[in-house]
Amino acid sequence: MSEQTEHLAAGHRARDVVIVGAGMAGVQTAVALREQGFTGTVTLIGAEPHQPYDRPPLSKAVLLGKAEDSAFDVDFEALDITLRLGLDVTGLRAGTHELDTPEGPVAYDVLVLATGAEPVALPGSEGVPGVHLLRTLDDAARLRPVLERQHDVVVVGAGWIGAEFATAARAAGCAVTVVEAGARPLAGTMPAEVAAPMAAWYAESGAELLTGARVARVEQGAVQLADGRVIPAGAVVVGIGARPATAWLAGSGIALGPDGSVTADSSLRTSLPDVYAVGDCASFPSVRYGERLLVHHWDNALQGPRTVAAALADDGVRAYDPVPYFWSEQFGRFVQYAGHHAGADTLLWRGDPADPSWTVCWLREGVLVAVLAVSRPRDLAQGRKLVEAGARIDPALAADSSVPLKSTVLQGQ
Repeated sequence: MSEQTEHLAAGHRARDVVIVGAGMAGVQTAVALREQGFTGTVTLIGAEPHQPYDRPPLSKAVLLGKAEDSAFDVDFEALDITLRLGLDVTGLRAGTHELDTPEGPVAYDVLVLATGAEPVALPGSEGVPGVHLLRTLDDAARLRPVLERQHDVVVVGAGWIGAEFATAARAAGCAVTVVEAGARPLAGTMPAEVAAPMAAWYAESGAELLTGARVARVEQGAVQLADGRVIPAGAVVVGIGARPATAWLAGSGIALGPDGSVTADSSLRTSLPDVYAVGDCASFPSVRYGERLLVHHWDNALQGPRTVAAALADDGVRAYDPVPYFWSEQFGRFVQYAGHHAGADTLLWRGDPADPSWTVCWLREGVLVAVLAVSRPRDLAQGRKLVEAGARIDPALAADSSVPLKSTVLQGQ
């Protein structure tokens, strides 16, 4: 048998792939394996009892009662994908290639970690009646009656999820107060000059935004701030961030970063043989940006699985180095972001941030590295392609919002 034939035979030999996590990353890995011709067994394990579902609609249609769920339109039976739902995975024993579960060990030849991220709880709020997180279908189901009854709602955290929930709550007719410990929305995520205009969106929608406001205590019916103010709260929704759901990997030998992420390599392989990691639970080295990235967004959970599936289907090694992308619908605006602006040396505005639509571009040594577009989808679509191409652009032209971004590329690119 030739070396090439041996390689092909190895790539398509029957193997048992087990995927832990039945969210977007896990489902897409299973589907991509079949699409790319993988013939071994594929088992998808989910901790929740529900049919696998998409998460973005939870803070929109599902929360507002416009949809009962957001199940993926996937025929798992036809694809010969075995679902094991409502099953917690509690440990990994790499030496025997087994997972620990309450129903006994699950053996694997290849393991894909797709456990996602879990919301950070507000210290001292666990077990307090009326305090909610928004991550799962059950969370959304518990919050729907809150909106239907038009309770006074306090949202802790003015990040992406806080803004989206505040938007839904206002649409439902709730009085909304958003409490943010930072000086502005998206503190720590966006530069001050970019985030500052977004503060006006809250008041415009009828929500009250309190910045520089730290929560001292949460009790049933009220939130007490560190400065002594007490805010009545029929319900409290906490959106102060998320962390990789990797605590169960302690002692397994899987290398984790300081942020708790599985430190995958450029092909999304972990530190253990035959174990890969995709989606919100994994960080990866980006040659494009010269640093390790942890991307907690839907598009990453869609793209990464294709890299893993390709490797398992034909044993080919592919580098994963995407341009991060995400979107958020909030306060009547469609906000999109592509790239990674850390390390940029120039920030350009396209349009007036007081207007309903505008764009920000970040450059590093003249190269476009990130774009934030508020209700300007054409800017985002063109900018994303330019970021992917490593295009050098003319700053003067780029600052003119009447000039298409694709027309700002310097000659010779």
